[in-house]
Amino acid sequence: MAKPLSSVDWSLVQAFLAVAEEGSLSAAARVMGASQPTLGRQIKALEQQLEAQLFQRQAKGYVLTGTGASLMEPARTMRSAMNDIALAAAGQSGRIEGTVRVTASMMTSQYHLPPLIADIRRAEPRIAIDLVPSDESRNLLYREADIAVRMYRPTQLDLVTQHVGDIPLVICAAKSYLQGRGPFRGAADLPNHDFVGFDANPNIIDGFKAAGFDVTRDFFKVRCDDHATYWNLVRQGCGVGFAQQGIAEADPLVEVLDIGFEIAPLPIWLTAHQAMRETPRIRRVWDLLAQGLKPLVS
Repeated sequence: MAKPLSSVDWSLVQAFLAVAEEGSLSAAARVMGASQPTLGRQIKALEQQLEAQLFQRQAKGYVLTGTGASLMEPARTMRSAMNDIALAAAGQSGRIEGTVRVTASMMTSQYHLPPLIADIRRAEPRIAIDLVPSDESRNLLYREADIAVRMYRPTQLDLVTQHVGDIPLVICAAKSYLQGRGPFRGAADLPNHDFVGFDANPNIIDGFKAAGFDVTRDFFKVRCDDHATYWNLVRQGCGVGFAQQGIAEADPLVEVLDIGFEIAPLPIWLTAHQAMRETPRIRRVWDLLAQGLKPLVS
C-alpha cells in the first residue's frame, strides 16, 4: 500500500510542487536552486514511495497525471503548514542579527536602496541583507522575501503594510532629444513629439486616459516594460518619457518638462508577513528603510 502524503519526506513533496507548478525540471530547478538531476531523482523517489505515476514526461515538459493532479491540494496544504512552522520559529528569534531578505522594484533597487543598505550595514553590522531586485511580486507568505518595498498596497491577508509616502513623477526628455526636436510646449504639443512607453504594461496609457488623452500603444514610438531599460531609453534621446522626480532632476542628461497637467504620484509601501514583522532584525531593517525612504517622498 502506498504511503500517505503526510508520511513522505517534505523535500520530495517540495520537488513535486515545483515541477508541477513550473511545468519542467529546468524551470523548477531555477526556482528551487537545485540541479535538474536532483529534482528528477526526487520525483522518481516520490513516485516509488507512493507507488503511483505522478507525471507524464513529454517533449515540452512534465504534465500531471490524474493521480498527480489529485495530490496538488494536499501538497499545497502541506507546504502552507511547513511555512507556518518556519514563520513561527523565525518569529521567536530575539537576536538583532542574521539575514533579512528585501525585495524591491528594479528602479528602487538600483537607485534608492544601495545607500540605504550601506547605512543599515553601518548601523547594524550583524545583520546581512539579501537584496532581490524584481518587478514581479515576491510571495512574503512563502518567505521568498522578508520585507517588500512595493509601489502599491498589497491586499493579502496576514500581511502588515506601512505607507511611507508618495514619490512625485515628472515628464522629461534627454537634452540631446530636445536639441534635435525643439522645445516642448506642453500638452498641445504632444503630437509633435515621440514618446517612450511601456510594451504590455498599461500604466502609462491609463495615465494619459485619466488626464483626458485617449492614446493607444501605437502612440509610443519606442516601448519597453523593463523600467531600468526604459529610463535609459529616455536618457539616450529616444523620446519623451516619465520618471521619478528625484531621479530625473539628478540626471545631467535629462531636462524636466511641463506637460500642463498633474501626474499621479507613485506610492511606496513597506510590506512584511505579520508573523515576521516583530522579529527584531526584521523590525530594525523595516524601521531603517522607512526612515531612509522618507526623503524621497512628498
